[in-house]
Amino acid sequence: MGNKRFRLSSEEEDLINEYRGNNVSVNGNTALDIHLAERGIEKDDVVSVKHWQSASGEFRFSVVTKNGGLTSKVVEETFDPILEELREYSPIFTPFKRKPLYDPHCLVIDPADIHVGKLASLEETGQPYDIQKAVSQVDEGLDGLLSKASGFPIDKIFFIIGNDVLHIDNTKRTTTSGTPQDTSGMWNQAFTAAKHMYVRAIEKMIPIADVHVIFNPSNHDYMSGWMLAQTLEAYFRLSKNITFDVGLAHRKYTSYGVNLIGSNHGDGAKLDNLPLIMAQEAPELWVKCPMRYIYCHHIHHKQTHKFLSGKDFVGVTVEYLRTPSAADSWHHRNGYIGTKKAVELFVHSKSHGQVARITHNL
Repeated sequence: MGNKRFRLSSEEEDLINEYRGNNVSVNGNTALDIHLAERGIEKDDVVSVKHWQSASGEFRFSVVTKNGGLTSKVVEETFDPILEELREYSPIFTPFKRKPLYDPHCLVIDPADIHVGKLASLEETGQPYDIQKAVSQVDEGLDGLLSKASGFPIDKIFFIIGNDVLHIDNTKRTTTSGTPQDTSGMWNQAFTAAKHMYVRAIEKMIPIADVHVIFNPSNHDYMSGWMLAQTLEAYFRLSKNITFDVGLAHRKYTSYGVNLIGSNHGDGAKLDNLPLIMAQEAPELWVKCPMRYIYCHHIHHKQTHKFLSGKDFVGVTVEYLRTPSAADSWHHRNGYIGTKKAVELFVHSKSHGQVARITHNL
């Protein structure tokens, strides 16, 4: 006969939980309550908790929170003072005066999944990648894209940022969820390099047309990517030619003439649900704009999907973008190789929808 298994009584479960520290009370607060309070974590933000007792008898906790720990208290106490100081040093930008264009177009510039701070070695993967390589790939790609698109009459640029621009999200060299990564340099070096990369990019775009910056939060750098976007907004806040949509919404929408343009990282809602989600989240733009596009990231290679509703004239095109990033050790070992490395943009006519996709291969 096998060993019998017995269900614990509620009293026995309470006793075990008390021993583990869940219900150890100090002035009416449990050990977990004290742990959360000391770190500014609200109970409603907690997703899961692991707990143990050290050899010295101290209760320890590992807490996973919603939004990667980006709580209101963290924003208020850590990020807000930094952003306020940055705003004090925002440079003065001379505004550009634009002339009306005949048959205007916009550019959607979307350097996807850059992973600044990723490390890949030539010896192991055949494609070296580090902070300097990541930044130079984007610099080269953007120059090539703007040159190729120079023949179009452009009166607006949508610049999509985020989408794993940074490879890690903390000093422990892990993603937001705690997955360890091979890294190049320190976290602050990657952040600074990405900041300068984005500033250079925007400064190249401003002479061409007014720029609207759109941030997509992502799984590798949920907190640090958001902070980078906020830093850019603070730096350019005095420019009359740049606007920002850099909140934490996972999906962003904007319009340009007949175009409804959406973007998201691509690791959340299922692909088949994106068109209906767009209709639900942006109903006024959905009605106004018959040409609808969603730009996605995360999978590091090109895919295009056309969704049609009951009638052919109502459609949504969902596109996944290529990345300039090389495969690291894990991706190389598991065979996720061979995709073209590139930076891409899309040209949209104000009256005819998307008319061109321009790729700068690296």
